[in-house]
Amino acid sequence: MSKLSSSTTLLASVQWFFFIFANTVVVPISIGDAFQLSSDQIIMTIRSSFFLTGIACILQAWIGHRYPLLEGHSGMWWGLILSLCTSASSVGMTYVELGGSLALGIFLAGIITIIVGAFNLVPLLQKNFTPMVMSIYLFLLTIQLILIFFKGMLKLTPNGSLDISVSTFSIGLVILVSIISIKGKGIFSNFAILIGMIVGWIFYVWIFPSNPSVNYTNFHFSIFPWGKPHLQMGIAITACLAGILNASNTIASLKASESLHGIKTHSKQYRFSFTVTGIFTCLGAMFGLVPYAPFTSTIGFLESTKILSKKPFIISGGLFALLGVIAPLGAFFSTLPVAVGNAVLFVAYLQLFGTALRSIQSYSFNSRTIYRIAFPVLIGVSLMNMSPNVFKNISFYVRPLISNGLLTGILISILLERLIKWSKYE
Repeated sequence: MSKLSSSTTLLASVQWFFFIFANTVVVPISIGDAFQLSSDQIIMTIRSSFFLTGIACILQAWIGHRYPLLEGHSGMWWGLILSLCTSASSVGMTYVELGGSLALGIFLAGIITIIVGAFNLVPLLQKNFTPMVMSIYLFLLTIQLILIFFKGMLKLTPNGSLDISVSTFSIGLVILVSIISIKGKGIFSNFAILIGMIVGWIFYVWIFPSNPSVNYTNFHFSIFPWGKPHLQMGIAITACLAGILNASNTIASLKASESLHGIKTHSKQYRFSFTVTGIFTCLGAMFGLVPYAPFTSTIGFLESTKILSKKPFIISGGLFALLGVIAPLGAFFSTLPVAVGNAVLFVAYLQLFGTALRSIQSYSFNSRTIYRIAFPVLIGVSLMNMSPNVFKNISFYVRPLISNGLLTGILISILLERLIKWSKYE
C-alpha cells in the first residue's frame, strides 16, 4: 500500500479510535453489572480497560504479531463470564465467590498463553486448529457478533417492547453506512465507519436529547474487584479450557491477516503475539477485565476501510490509552450512544462473513462431507439462540461450555477433524 498522507493518517487514526472504543466500552460495563459492582468499581474497570487495551494494541503492532489488529476483550470469554454470572445463583454461589475463582482461573489461562508463546507450543495448537476449524470459528464468531450488535442497536422500552423511534434511527444509520461503503468513491468509502459514528452521534443527540453524566473523578484504585482469588476446581478447569480455545482468536486472526496483507506470518510473530496476549490476560484478571485476544473481526474493519497501514492503528492505541489516564476524555467519549456504536459495528462486521466464506472456497462438499461444516456451525448457532437457563439442570461446571455456541461449535469441529478422515468421502 502506498504511503498515507498526513491528513489521511489523521482521519484513519480517528476512525481506528472510534472502532476500538465502540468494541471496548460496553464490555466492562456489562461485566460490572453482571457482578453487581459498585459505580466506583465499574469506573475503575472502565478506565483500566481503556488504558490496558490501548497499550496492548501498541505492543502487538510493535513487538507482537506486528499487524494492525485490535487486541481487545475476547468475545468468547465475554459470553462465558456472563453465562457463569447468570447461572451462579442457581447453584448457591455468590458473585464474590464466582468472581474470585474466575480471577484465578483467568490468571492461570494467561500463564498458559504465555507458556505457549515462550516455549513455542504454537505448532501443537495449529495441529488441532486446522483450516476447517478456523473456518468454523469465523462463521460462528461472525454470527455471534452480529447477534450482539443487532440486539444492541434495537433499543427496548422498560416493558420489553421495541422502541420504534430509536430502532428506526439505528436501521437508518445501518443503511447510510452501507450505502457509503458500497457506493462511496475513494477516501469517502474508506471512512464510512468514521462518518457513521460521528454523524450518528450528532443526530442521535439532536433527535433524542438527554443529559448523560458519568463521574470519572471518583476513582478508587483496587485489584481483584470481582473477589479475592481462590481455587474452585470446576471453574479453574473451565477457565483453562476456555483459555486454550481462545488461542483460536490468535491463529485465525494471523491467518486472515496473511491473506489480507499478502505476506507470510513467521513463527516468531505467533510466539510474541501469544506472549503479549498472555501478559495482558493476567493483568486483566487483576483489574476485573475480560481476557484479551486479537480481534479476528478487525479483518472485516480493514476490508471495509482498505487502509492497512500500522501507523494510524498505533496512534489510535496511544489516544485510547489516554482515555484511561485523562478523566474528562473518558467521561466525554463514554456518552457515545450504544445504539449508534452497535449499528455502525453491525455494518463493519458484515465483511467478516465474507472472510469466512473465502476461507472455505478451497473445499468441495457433497451429501457426506457437508456434515463437516454444517454440524458444528448449526449446532453452535442453535445454542446461541437458547437461554442459559435452559441448561440449569446440568452440572454448573459443564454448563458454561455447553451453553456457549461458539465454544461448543469449535470443540465439535476439532473432534470431527480428529476422528474422521474426510478425504475418503470427497
